[in-house]
Parts: sequence; C-alpha cells; structure tokens
Amino acid sequence: MTSALRIEDLTIRTADRILVSGFSATVGRGEPLTLLGESGSGKSLVAQAIMGTLPPGLLASGRILFDGADLLCLDEVARRSLWGRRIGLLPQEPWTALDPTMRAGGQLAEVHRYVHGRHDADGLAAAGLGEVGLADAGGHYPFQMSGGMCQRLALAIAHAADTPLLLADEPSKGLDGVLRADVVARLQREIAAGRLLLTITHDVALARVLGGTACVMLDGQAVEAGPTVRLLNAPAHSYTRALIDADPSAWPPRTPREPGPSVIEAMGLAKAFGRRRLFTDLDVQVRAGEIVAVVGPSGSGKTTLGNILVGTERPDRGRVRRVPGAAPLGFQKLYQDPPAAFVPHQTMGRALDHLARRHGVDRERVEELLARLKLAPGLRKQRPGELSGGELQRFALARVLLLDPVFLFADEATSRLDPVNQMEVAGLLRESSEQDGLAILFVTHDTVMAERIADRSITLQQ
Repeated sequence: MTSALRIEDLTIRTADRILVSGFSATVGRGEPLTLLGESGSGKSLVAQAIMGTLPPGLLASGRILFDGADLLCLDEVARRSLWGRRIGLLPQEPWTALDPTMRAGGQLAEVHRYVHGRHDADGLAAAGLGEVGLADAGGHYPFQMSGGMCQRLALAIAHAADTPLLLADEPSKGLDGVLRADVVARLQREIAAGRLLLTITHDVALARVLGGTACVMLDGQAVEAGPTVRLLNAPAHSYTRALIDADPSAWPPRTPREPGPSVIEAMGLAKAFGRRRLFTDLDVQVRAGEIVAVVGPSGSGKTTLGNILVGTERPDRGRVRRVPGAAPLGFQKLYQDPPAAFVPHQTMGRALDHLARRHGVDRERVEELLARLKLAPGLRKQRPGELSGGELQRFALARVLLLDPVFLFADEATSRLDPVNQMEVAGLLRESSEQDGLAILFVTHDTVMAERIADRSITLQQ
C-alpha cells in the first residue's frame, strides 16, 4: 500500500488571481491530515487538485506525489484511472454526486461489481446499506432521501471502494449525533487499516478526534499547522483561536421575548412514504419574531415538515393555515443542499440582478446584505459549481432575505459554514427575527445550536 501522499508548494490560480498559495503537507499511514478554515479558503480546491477535478479556468502548479508519480503531470485518462481504485472521494455535496436516475442499492452495488469484480455485489451492497442505517432505502432514488441519508449512502460507497487514499470533504455535516459518531468511528477504522486520510471539515471536534496533523487555511494560505492536539489546545494564530471560540456551545443564549401573532400553524399533520411513517397528529405553530427549531435524527421528517408548511408538499392528513394577506413569496425555503436552489449555468451576479429587477429590490440593499454575509464582489462572476458549499449557502440566504419573507423554513442553514461564519449567519437570522418579525422554522441536527438560536424546539423521532 502507498505509504504517503506529499503535497509540495501547491498553487492554484485563475488568469488574474491566486486562490491557493504555496500549500505543502504530507499524509502518512496512521497520520491523517485535517484541513480547517472558513468557506472559500481553498480547502476543497486542494482536494480537487489531488483528484484532478479543478473547475475549468483554474491551473495548479507545484507537485502532488502519490503512487510514485506527480499527479499534476498525469494526463486526464491516467488521472481518471485512479478514481475509485487508488483515490476515493467522499464529496461535500452528495446530492450532486449521486446518480439521480439510479436507486441507492444499485449505486453501491456498482462499486463491488465493477471495481472489485464481485459476483455477490447485490448482497454486499445490501450489507453496506445496513451498516449505515439505510437497510430499507436500497430501492430509493437520491431525491427520495434526506440530505443525511444521501450523506450516508456516499459514505458507504466511499468505504466500499477501499482505496489507499480517501479524501473526505465535510464528512460529518448535516448528521445527527448518533450518525456523526458512526462516521467518526468509520474514519478511525480507515486510519487504523492503513488508509491515507485527508479530511476537510468545519467540525473542530471531528479534527480533535481524528488526531494526526491539522492545518488551518485562510484566504488560500496555511496560517497554522502542526499536531492536531497541540494546535487545538494551544493555537498560535488569532484565526485558529477564533474558530475554536466560535463553537455554538460558547454562544450566548437567545434572550427571551414575547413573539407576535401566529404566522403559520398546522394541525393534525400526518405523513408517510410507503411503509415508513414520519409523524402522526403533529401540531406546529410559528409566530412573528419567533424561531422554532426542529431537531431529530436523519430521515425523521424534519425537511418534510418544513416542505408541508411552505406548501411544496402535501400532508396525508391535517391542514395548514397561513396568516391572511401574505403573498405566496412571503413563505420561503432555504435549501439543505444549496445547488438545488440555483440555475447551474447562471452566475451569482445575474441571479441577484434578476431578483432585484423582478421584485424591485434596491441595489444598495443588495450590496449591504452581501457585505454583511462576507460575499466578496468577485464571487458574483462565479457559477454555483465554482463556489464552496458555504459561499453558495450564504448567497442562498441573501436571495431569500431580499424578498422580505414573513416565514422562512431554514433547512440546515448553517451546516456548510465554518464556525465563525456559522455564528455570524445565526446572528443575522436572530436579527431578522427580532427586528423584522420574521418567523423561522430552523431545522438542525445540532441540539446545542438549537438551544442557542431558538425560542423553543420540536423533536421528531424515527
């Protein structure tokens, strides 16, 4: 098995600017590397350079040494031959990586059948789905699964490939505590088995558990690196300290306040998909200026509940009553998977210009909100696939808030953000609730965050 991955002076640039500058690191057997840092700092670009999947227009220089070769010198055919055989990827956005036309069991069986040549591929796939808690989901298409379920399917596929090198991009995002612990245990087993592991994460606790070496990136540069335990226990750089201090457990609790009149309420809701019943006789009310968190394990119906409230899905039983006189656009959704909310070929600038013209939004207000969300002007030239998950999520939030909704269904609104930006976006949601009277249904797997941001919580069970 390959003993190490060495990255030497990696620089990634466009025609007019440098995105990653002089990055160097080593991933060894039993010595995983974890990249920490804010969205857009270049973490995922490092993984894309290793895979050979950098977006068009981006050029990489330096050296990436693996399997006795410099990956940057290989042609496209040679790079592709490594995918799923020598280099495996757990993608940040499983929703876009999975085949929407193929059932979950078939996608996993393909790995066993075509990569490993196993005749018992279907049986191995069924066992693999069971290991990640998807025993009953083998016949589901990705669009019939929650974000957390898609994440677990992607994890099972990456595990089945059994490549010497695994790149795990945000492996714990959007998972409840039980499933997150399972992901951590799986990654620890990969390390123990001798696989090379490079993890990209916003989850400081995950980095701490994985050990090895950590590297903190900011604006395309490594600002601090070293043994993970030392770096997190005694950070030398101010940004590293800010990441650690921004953990939701350190946030001040939401100040109790009297909410306004009911904006939306549902009575006696029931919903099932086939034999899987999500909830029965569920009552929900969200009032003006109130944040109500919905917590529960992946697949328990949190997203489905929000979809019913905004009107994109019908309940099997029950009814929903919305505040009289509110326009349909007053009920908005912030998607768990940001790529689902944007036209792939349209730049972010054109998307915002279209919204401003169509709905009469003042341009100055657009600029103020983008600055508040730390979205640099240059990002408006980019298409959705050219942005990090956190950048795209912040654009989605800006677009929703510019419509002045009375009700916002925020589905895992901060799961793709680093701790610092997560804290700031949570502050913006609080501000919109308190100052503008926005009613928010905040779906999250993070019970600590729910306690800090919400006035009250609803817990759904599987």
